[in-house]
Amino acid sequence: MDTKKFTRKEIAERDTKAETVFVIANKVYDVTKFVDDHPGGHEILVNTAGKDASEQFEDAGHSLDAKELMKKYYIGELVDQDKRHNIDRNVNWNLPPVSEESASGFLTSWKFPAALGLLLTLLYTYLF
Repeated sequence: MDTKKFTRKEIAERDTKAETVFVIANKVYDVTKFVDDHPGGHEILVNTAGKDASEQFEDAGHSLDAKELMKKYYIGELVDQDKRHNIDRNVNWNLPPVSEESASGFLTSWKFPAALGLLLTLLYTYLF
């Protein structure tokens, strides 16, 4: 089955509560039937209708359930010349493992700031 292709101009014309269509990650969604059920209120969907809502969708921090629900409203995608490169926002918050040698060094432990604080306190007391 061929995927229906839309231009950004076509999407821009469909920007009312009666026909709420927008783009997320180069995919086109018609959420007209979902507008009144949206947990964030219908205003959010109506205000982004006819536009690329990729950034707003990601910034809102939608759950995996919300992303799964989107499949129900998918109606096509943008034509190739209107597609935009999406930035991968997957961030790896895991820190690299710390080796035993680097973790035990004087400069990387709590000892360095403590010694520096003691030294500066003695220096301040001596000078003033």
